[in-house]
Amino acid sequence: MRHRNRVSATAMAAALFWGGGAFASDWAEAPLLTERVEAGSLPPVAERLPVAPEVVSGIEGIGKYGGDLRFGLRGSSDHNHILRMVSPHGLVRWNPDYSAVVPNVAESFEANEDATEFTFTLREGMRWSDGTPFTADDILFNVNDLLLNADYAPTPQRYQSGGEPMSVEKIDDYTVRFSFVAPYGDFLAELSSPLGQHPVLYAKHYCQQFHPNYTDDINAVIAEFGASDWRNLFQQKCGDIEIPSRWANPDRPTLDPWVVTEPYTGGATRVVMERNPFFWQVDEAGHQLPYIDRLVAPIAQDVESLILQIIGGRIDFAHRHVDAPANRPVLAENRAAGGYDFFEARAVGGANMVINLNLAHKDPEMRALFNERDFRVALSLGMDRDEVIATALLGEGEPWQGGPFRDHPNFHERLATQYLNHDPAEANRLLDELGFERGSDGIRRMPSGQPVRFSIDVIPTLYPEHVDMLEMISGQWAEIGVRADVNPIERTFFFERTSNSNDHDAAVWSAAIAFVPGEIPQQIVPVHHDSRWGIPWSRWYNTGGAEGEEPPESVKERMRLYDQAKATVDQDERRAIMHQIADIAADEFEVMSVATAPSTFGIRQNDLRNVPSSMPQSWFYPTPGPALPQVWFWDR
Repeated sequence: MRHRNRVSATAMAAALFWGGGAFASDWAEAPLLTERVEAGSLPPVAERLPVAPEVVSGIEGIGKYGGDLRFGLRGSSDHNHILRMVSPHGLVRWNPDYSAVVPNVAESFEANEDATEFTFTLREGMRWSDGTPFTADDILFNVNDLLLNADYAPTPQRYQSGGEPMSVEKIDDYTVRFSFVAPYGDFLAELSSPLGQHPVLYAKHYCQQFHPNYTDDINAVIAEFGASDWRNLFQQKCGDIEIPSRWANPDRPTLDPWVVTEPYTGGATRVVMERNPFFWQVDEAGHQLPYIDRLVAPIAQDVESLILQIIGGRIDFAHRHVDAPANRPVLAENRAAGGYDFFEARAVGGANMVINLNLAHKDPEMRALFNERDFRVALSLGMDRDEVIATALLGEGEPWQGGPFRDHPNFHERLATQYLNHDPAEANRLLDELGFERGSDGIRRMPSGQPVRFSIDVIPTLYPEHVDMLEMISGQWAEIGVRADVNPIERTFFFERTSNSNDHDAAVWSAAIAFVPGEIPQQIVPVHHDSRWGIPWSRWYNTGGAEGEEPPESVKERMRLYDQAKATVDQDERRAIMHQIADIAADEFEVMSVATAPSTFGIRQNDLRNVPSSMPQSWFYPTPGPALPQVWFWDR
């Protein structure tokens, strides 16, 4: 049996009716673009759309053209907020309810029986935002000259299977085939995630000028732009998925609904993106999308400023940064004055906050401390989760360690529910047996005489409730003789310290996850920069052992199983493998959490239409991108 996913019958019928010059008058476009066509600065809409554009529908129907959509950025490192709003336009995407992978940039896709070959048919006549045709040659550039080029960067694991990178073959100008040496059942889901856009991220005709394979005097170009080498030059001018420079160059062509006109650079007070005149989606009446003319993102320096802008009616859509439980009362109180209402950001599983002790700590004594399983169990039993939930989370959630929720087919009971009870007597017994005696100050001592004391890094602006939770937990741990110092730091420094240099004692992050394909289970197997309990092990995995540190056997076994799970096509078999990983993780108990990931909220202006009243909340989704902001419109 071959696995197929073709465009819908509605889309194909629409393409047959509207496509091509014979029916050019049936296409519609934004008035701003009509003005440019009439002025001769832009081709007619029929020449800007592919032969078979994708037809998408809004939940409230056909919209109206025009207006700005305002959303707020937090500081100079909020680039992923832009990514979420624009959405990662890769070959495929998640459908709006996060239940299936559907075509996106690709018109269709097909996988062979054992998931070693994936063939993508592109949209004939599709164009980059500057009007240059998008073809299979762009994909070959992205894959062969960048993803598979060790001189640029190691090939990410999501583009490997069986320990070998994928290969790509051009069948014709609008067909490509990706091949793997081993089955890779998760490949389509990986391409649907925010980090899976690489095969179509860069326009060859533009970005090749910053690549040594296509530029004779690359050193002169490096010097011209003050770059350190060609890799730095390339990222400076063409960006990457998760760095600010992706949104800093207005000249870089994209496939996105909106393109940058006021860039995200140092000193900027706002970011502006204007409609892409060559965008490749239409509604069911043949109107070229997006409906909204511009995305306008003022840059605030703190969450309080974002809240004030929402209350003042100066933000039209918000979710990221403002969805802490403590913000809901003031936002609810000012709904009428601000002209907005709430939508639900629906949790898909996992925990509100995960605590990662650094099991690969650079200091041998701290490493030995954190690697004592009974020490970790004692910390978990020393937490009064009910108190933390009642106070810091305003009663939202239940005690939880991690993994999918009870009603999810991937639920793993032991991983989710062990060591949740508050039992300071048992915690003290375990610490006593480890030989950590209390000093005169009540804090226990390690064998060297140093206090059992460590710091926990946290980003206060990203998840404000995490600071409140940690302050309470720190007090609870002091009662069992452990000193934990809460260390709020800025986001960029947090990532450098915890994900790159491995200089942290402990760190916290959110961990909303359901073990579905495409999600990275970084809290049960260290394979990601958010696996802050084993960053050198993650680096070892992601570089095939070339960098980092070889992990313990139980971790290597989970890495092997994770590769097996990603290769598996049958979802029942995949679930069984993920449960094997969870079994080992439950035995080891490296990571602890506090409460279930809550369904939070966002706000939207009352007259902003086609916005779902509920949407999944996940980085892997990523909220709100697959809810299709390009079909949102103003009903004014």
